[in-house]
Amino acid sequence: MRRTMESSARPPRGLILRKPPSISVIDDDAPFRVATDSLLRARGYTVHAFESAAAFLQSPVLEDTSCVITDVKMPDITGLELQTLLRNQGRTVPIIFITAFPEESARARALREGAICFLSKASDASSLLKYVEAALAVRPTTGP
Repeated sequence: MRRTMESSARPPRGLILRKPPSISVIDDDAPFRVATDSLLRARGYTVHAFESAAAFLQSPVLEDTSCVITDVKMPDITGLELQTLLRNQGRTVPIIFITAFPEESARARALREGAICFLSKASDASSLLKYVEAALAVRPTTGP
């Protein structure tokens, strides 16, 4: 009997693969950034934390980010400016805003521009996790 070996690493033709989700947390508030990172890692997510939008934009994980969780008010580049920059670059990564200053005008703009949600930092962890799951459900699919 002749045995042939076929690579199991190659997907069947026509199958669409999804990369494991990678979440980027961007917040200049270090305790909040660390807590969010820990919460998401405890749920099994791959997380990359950044203290600024500029650091995120210059990072190699930009291309593989499945979801962005960002503060609104940050020095240099705000979360809303980051959203605009990403959209202008043609990036459709889902964005979750979370802020200590939930202003209605910022909320309206973020949601109008396609944000998944706009949360207060006082929101409970289960709310954030619910929206992370929703964001990952709508993320773009990449082919082989």
